[in-house]
Amino acid sequence: MSKFTVPTLLASTIQMLLWAPVHAADNPGVENQDEQQAMEVIVVSGDFRGLTLEKMPSSVTVIDEQRIEDQGAEHFEDMLGNVANFNWSGASSRPRYFQIRGVGEQEQYQGAPNSSVGFIIDDIDLSGLGSVSSLYDLQQFEVLRGPQGTSYGANALAGLIYLKSNDPTDVFEHGAEVSLGNDNLQTFSGFSSGPVTDSGKLLYRVALQQHKQNGYRDNLYLGRDDTNERDEFSGRIKLRWYATDKLQADFTLLHADFDNGYDAWTLDNNGFDTITDAPGVDKQRTTGSSLKLSYTGFEAFELVSLSSYAATDHHHGYDGDWANPDYWAGKECGGAPCEYDYTWDKRGERRTLSQEFRFSSNEAGRIFGGSTDWLAGLYFMDLDEDNDLYSESNGGPDEVLTSRYSASNYAVFAQLDSDLGAGYSLSIGARLERRESDYSDSNGDAFSPSENMWGGHIALSKALAEHHEAYARIARGYKAGGFNMTLPQELADKKEFDTEILYNYELGLKSSWADGLLDTRLALFFMDREDQQVAASLQDPVDPQRFILFTETIVPQHFILFTENAGSSNNYGAELEANWYPTDSLQFYTSLGYLQTEYGDYLYKDTYGKPVDLSGRELAHSPRWTYSLGMTWRNDMGWFANLNSSGKSAFYYSDSNDSRSEDYQVVNAKLGYETDKWSVYLWGRNLFDEKYGVRGFYFGNEPDQNWAKKQYIRYGDPRQIGVTFKVKFI
Repeated sequence: MSKFTVPTLLASTIQMLLWAPVHAADNPGVENQDEQQAMEVIVVSGDFRGLTLEKMPSSVTVIDEQRIEDQGAEHFEDMLGNVANFNWSGASSRPRYFQIRGVGEQEQYQGAPNSSVGFIIDDIDLSGLGSVSSLYDLQQFEVLRGPQGTSYGANALAGLIYLKSNDPTDVFEHGAEVSLGNDNLQTFSGFSSGPVTDSGKLLYRVALQQHKQNGYRDNLYLGRDDTNERDEFSGRIKLRWYATDKLQADFTLLHADFDNGYDAWTLDNNGFDTITDAPGVDKQRTTGSSLKLSYTGFEAFELVSLSSYAATDHHHGYDGDWANPDYWAGKECGGAPCEYDYTWDKRGERRTLSQEFRFSSNEAGRIFGGSTDWLAGLYFMDLDEDNDLYSESNGGPDEVLTSRYSASNYAVFAQLDSDLGAGYSLSIGARLERRESDYSDSNGDAFSPSENMWGGHIALSKALAEHHEAYARIARGYKAGGFNMTLPQELADKKEFDTEILYNYELGLKSSWADGLLDTRLALFFMDREDQQVAASLQDPVDPQRFILFTETIVPQHFILFTENAGSSNNYGAELEANWYPTDSLQFYTSLGYLQTEYGDYLYKDTYGKPVDLSGRELAHSPRWTYSLGMTWRNDMGWFANLNSSGKSAFYYSDSNDSRSEDYQVVNAKLGYETDKWSVYLWGRNLFDEKYGVRGFYFGNEPDQNWAKKQYIRYGDPRQIGVTFKVKFI
């Protein structure tokens, strides 16, 4: 599809969509009150105004606490298959790098943090650090697709992930939960909530979880089954204070300590029996807090002050030769025993401090004859990150780098939401952001880039019938430019790269049918990326166990045909979600994503300087199909059952080679008995023990094979069976 046809296509499709007659199914036997009770109202927390899911003029997935519990999910990783056109990269012990509609990162070994997908937990920005995302006591999680240029700026080029935990309650409630399973899984969780004072003006909620398991890998060389273990603690304290009738304060304190192993790669791709002598680690300790002050005492507007702070220590290391000295000594290299011993280790500290002020109109402050709500705001964030990188090859240092990075972001934003009459609504928003940064390292590289960026959206909605809402949306997002450090002279021209711009064109229809028993959400989109930033890797021909990693901006290649599309790529596709409640005790839900991605003109050189043309090729980690289907059944006697399945079609593991995953489908189930006070469940994940890849590399890592390039795959979790027991006290 040529991008020059998009305006014509959008214009004609918008006209048909906004004027097409839509009629809900008639059911005169149900009264209007019953209809409203059947319809579930979900508020999108990641939106400035807290619109309901059905009124949001964009493609959003919201999965609530009940569905998370029904599927027996403990970590965000367990629910990712439910989200259409969403993928993740298994470059860490838990998902940290995400892709929405084909846009996102696969890893980050060097450089400054610069995420394409925003990640926020209770208003604490953890973009690029999403590993510590336990789902215990979570109210809902949301995935907002497409650039969020008005509300979140540079870290949300592809979209936003927003996790919201349960708020304090004005009555006492407490609960505990224990899960046991194979792989020595042990999870202990508990929460407590209620009023602190008799007046009910101060409320609290505390939730704690400790999760442990061995990690599915057997290290045959060390005789251990826990070198890939998960040892994860999550804790959260929330306070809500009704200071006055006009002032409410919400405070959140989050602490997560994930002390995980990372022993996930094998030379023969068996996937689960490793032979490393120095198993890796993947640790993250995060402490974050947020304070939200909401004041409604002004005559024409409300004021929200949002302050947050997060401190993260992270440590990622691995055994780069994926074996041990005895193994390599048994191989022949040039007529002698091989000697190959490589380890890589990176430790980092990140600190972020942010402050945001939002001024939003109330009913008395509406403008243009009372038809338009307005919102304006100021934003500031300061980020500091220090990294120490050390790798060792055959007993001597290889890469040694100490780096310091700081960045300050300043932004102003505004939004207008107008009721145009006749069922039409118009939303217009814009954000102007400036970033100033400074970088220096022990190898003598120093950069101080600064830039101005802008984004925004315009969305037109039309109520076609009582329960059918159509919309057309155009959004502009941006991702800051940056720099590459420690490059050889041959790559000196790639020291810096430019800002990436993404235009997202979207059409949607959100409907409720049969008196609220069936709801559907359909979105069609086209994304135009300019100066796309692509992660690339070249194996060093002089020192084969080393990689040269850099990020570059695709620039026009004047000696290539179709130069008018140089420096861009196009993604387009669709998302469909549906929920159906055929009876009071039975629910079906499904999601389906279709995605087409394509490079514009992109030419790079391989290890030996040979040009490789990726023009027209699909992007990495961009499966054409993503899908899920689930069913939940409950009866009046307390019996419960859930069956769900999700899958993906094949996708490229990397932009720098043609290695691909295979299609896969994972099936999960949960059976149980529930009462008001306690519940017990038997559950299984990946019931058919599907072997599926979540990350792949194509390079030479075996000296006895003369460093011949080969496909290496890291696999997802195999089958797991367990039981869960829950109690609740009110």
